[in-house]
Amino acid sequence: MTGMDGGKFKVGRITLSDRAAAGVYDDASGPEIERVLGEFFAEALQFEVRVLPDDRASIEEALREMVAGEIPLIVTTGGTGPSARDVTPEATRAVIEKELPGFGEIMRLKSFEKVPTSILTRAVAGVAGRSLVINLPGRPSAIAECLTLIAPAIAECLDHVAGWRPRLSAAKTRS
Repeated sequence: MTGMDGGKFKVGRITLSDRAAAGVYDDASGPEIERVLGEFFAEALQFEVRVLPDDRASIEEALREMVAGEIPLIVTTGGTGPSARDVTPEATRAVIEKELPGFGEIMRLKSFEKVPTSILTRAVAGVAGRSLVINLPGRPSAIAECLTLIAPAIAECLDHVAGWRPRLSAAKTRS
């Protein structure tokens, strides 16, 4: 089955940070993605991990490799703000075929209630081949907040684009 490797659900995780890529500090956002997705999905997860600088060509290349590798879910963290080095949305748009604006809209709307500056994020999501690509903020606390909102939609979307629906953990499904 596409998306599974040795009984594990494959997930691409890309952290975009000049400083984390250079080893100036440890990547805290990527492990938070793993933790939160591990709580939401009942399947065992296998992560393909990349930590890259904020470089559009490198981001596009990593996304294209993961799409070609038939990884059904690819999640990025960081690089979605308004600064000159924040190019994750542009790289993502260059790779996806269909944009899914609802992901970014709900993350901005719900995050705004807690952090008014969250409207500065330009995070996007979309489909490339049989993969769902989602940009998340770079702060670990924002990752948990955003993934909580969109986990059910991720499962539904993967059913449509990859032909397989991951099961949500009973403790995490909304009533």
